[in-house]
Amino acid sequence: MLPLLLAAQTSLLFSQEVPKPFDRLTFHAAPKVLASGAVTADWPRFLGPTDDCHTPEAPLLKAFPPEGPAIVWEVARGNGHPTPTVAGDYLVHIHEIRGEEIVECLHPETGQRYWQFSQPVTLKSNFGVRDAPRCSPVIDTASGLVFSLGVNSHLQATELATGKAVWSTNLDRDLGPAPFFFGRGSAPLVLGDLLVLNAGAPGACVVAFDKLTGQVKWKTPHEWNASYASPVAGEVNGQSRVFVFAGGNVDPPHGGLLSVNPADGKIDDAVPWRSFEWASVNAASPVLAGPNRVFISEHYGRGGAMIEFDSSFKASFAWKAPAFECRFQTPVYHEGLLFGFDDAGTLLCYDAATGQEKWTEGFTGLTVPFNGRELRVNLSKANLLHADGAFLALSESGTLLWLDLSASGAKVLSIAQLFYAPETWSLPALSKGLLYVVQSQQEQRLICYDLRGR
Repeated sequence: MLPLLLAAQTSLLFSQEVPKPFDRLTFHAAPKVLASGAVTADWPRFLGPTDDCHTPEAPLLKAFPPEGPAIVWEVARGNGHPTPTVAGDYLVHIHEIRGEEIVECLHPETGQRYWQFSQPVTLKSNFGVRDAPRCSPVIDTASGLVFSLGVNSHLQATELATGKAVWSTNLDRDLGPAPFFFGRGSAPLVLGDLLVLNAGAPGACVVAFDKLTGQVKWKTPHEWNASYASPVAGEVNGQSRVFVFAGGNVDPPHGGLLSVNPADGKIDDAVPWRSFEWASVNAASPVLAGPNRVFISEHYGRGGAMIEFDSSFKASFAWKAPAFECRFQTPVYHEGLLFGFDDAGTLLCYDAATGQEKWTEGFTGLTVPFNGRELRVNLSKANLLHADGAFLALSESGTLLWLDLSASGAKVLSIAQLFYAPETWSLPALSKGLLYVVQSQQEQRLICYDLRGR
């Protein structure tokens, strides 16, 4: 079935020339003026401007006051875990409220809204976890489009400036259903003129659309289904490739790393890597970790593995690390080292070339002032990003830290408790010195913090 233009099932509110306040927005105070010579970058996809949890942003606030960085604005939101994405004067996020999946475009400095559209969704639950949006929108500045993939497989291309639908399709309807634990969860990838997805459907494990029209350019057949890890682009032997960490809700479980040629969708090689436990997911995205090398990690027993591709594009294991278990927080490769948090809140550091464990740090005894007392810190399921010469870490309970990480160890530079709430699982977004955090429990909010330095 062809993609639909201006999909009838979608409710649209078109943009005004100036963004407007709305009922769920609370504005606190304008951020500081950017420093003279400040370096800024967009955050167009959930892993950042280069899809590897790095941004060149500087200078940033490195010493937090006792109450934490200042809040610029906050928006009450519904269910879901996607990281917001930012490009220029636009921020896009997706969430669900009372059976409506909502995509909203806000002004990054004020939180005021340009447009929104909504899509009815049917939500289920598994293992006591309710379905909710998990795919971050993707902004493509070259085309002026934003791509959103909903929990019920509704894929839409929307004009970023106006909120006007350009094309839409439903992956389950048009490609075939894929088995999931919690609905769709793998964000699309823009690569040149293509929009690439880990679709996980019969005959279309990976699929590429023309990003402007929604027409299918190629399909990659493979028995593996869709995971919660998002595809990333890189090179093997100097040639462009898409790396897909596939999976699916199947028993016995299957999945692993695919290297796909974006020119035609053909697979170079497939490396099985999935827990033997059925109730497991592949969720951390692949990490480019040196020439012809990709690191993958899962939480349910297999741990981490470094995959290396030879001159014939065939894959082999360079090394394996069972203890390097990241559930859905993507590890960070930086200056020859791999860093990542496990579920217990232990930060791991490995030599990417050899697989040698350099150190682990559990941050035992670390406390932070919060509501008039010292709160013991647990960095379980923390996400990492690198900016301004250091690492920002955000734990699932709302602890924010600046860390100095090297081969010799970890040093806490600054720490603040933004709030105390479980399941804050999203990697924060950082653009123009503003940090965007998705709080997922207690008060469900999208919060903008001022991290601009001087």
